[in-house]
This record gives sequence, C-alpha cells and structure tokens, in this order.
Amino acid sequence: MADPTVAAGTGSDDVNEILAAVLSFIIPGIGQIYNGQTTRGAAFLGGLVVFWIFTFIMMFLLVGFLMMFFAPLIHIAAAADAYIQAGKINSGEITV
Repeated sequence: MADPTVAAGTGSDDVNEILAAVLSFIIPGIGQIYNGQTTRGAAFLGGLVVFWIFTFIMMFLLVGFLMMFFAPLIHIAAAADAYIQAGKINSGEITV
C-alpha cells in the first residue's frame, strides 16, 4: 500500500523543471531529452538545424539577417516546452 504521507509526483524519478528549461534555452531540445522525451528533443534540435541552414541560404538573398531575429524565439519556445513537459511528468499527467 502506498504511503499516504508522500504526495504524488515527489518520487525520485522527478525531473527538475528549471534545469530542463535552462538546458533547452541554451540548446533547444536538450531539455526535452533530459526529460526523457528523446523524439520531442530530436524534433527541436532538427528544427533548429533546419532553421539555421535556411537562414544561411537566405543570407545570399540579403534577407537572412532578418531571420536571425527569430532565433531567440526558438530558444524561448523550447525552454517553455521543456518546463511545461517536466511539470506534466512530475504531476503524473504524462509518462515517459
């Protein structure tokens, strides 16, 4: 029988939400991988690589420099997603 004094989602397999967000802010997708969501993390990493390749190509058309202003949005979105997903994992809303 489960111990009623231990709150749900406080087990040793919890993930640190802040660490997941910081990791994904630095390199999008790493926080998702830390959370155990490797496919989701690979999608963020792949999206970032595609974004930078496309931006590099667009530099030759002299509009790529404008696209660089969107790079922080990718990092912020990845960090927010990692934080939210970690919270859902910790609450038991989703399993990994």
